[in-house]
Amino acid sequence: MGKGESRVLAQNRKAHHDYFIEETVEAGLVLQGTEIKSIRRGKVNIQDAFARVENGEAFVYNMHISQYEQGNRYNHDPLRTRKLLMHQKEISKLGAEAGKTGYALVPLKVYIKNGFAKVLIGLGRGKKMYDKRESMKQQTAKREMARALRAHQKM
Repeated sequence: MGKGESRVLAQNRKAHHDYFIEETVEAGLVLQGTEIKSIRRGKVNIQDAFARVENGEAFVYNMHISQYEQGNRYNHDPLRTRKLLMHQKEISKLGAEAGKTGYALVPLKVYIKNGFAKVLIGLGRGKKMYDKRESMKQQTAKREMARALRAHQKM
């Protein structure tokens, strides 16, 4: 990988099913000792993770970073709360938006960019059950059209 390239290590596919993502922000992570080694190996899970703004600082909760095998006594707590690094303007804007009813801050991706671990945070508006069904119908229709096109092209 050259300078400026990024490598996605974890994605939250469920987020697009449960939320309408209205805005995204890239944030750095404050990590301890062996956490970056585990992240580089792809041992990170953001499926149940969420973010919050508290006292002018942003934090991510329930982000699971597995312990590093060679870490012995220097290992970290896999589910600890981690601070997000963002500009103060971004934090206050996201905090105000997320404070509205039905909105949440959801981690969408974890990736390495220029040697640093980054998280893509999305401002999501919760979907109702009928919205989820509508999204699934649209996905199925797209899939059927693509299938029909491929079958037509083979003829």
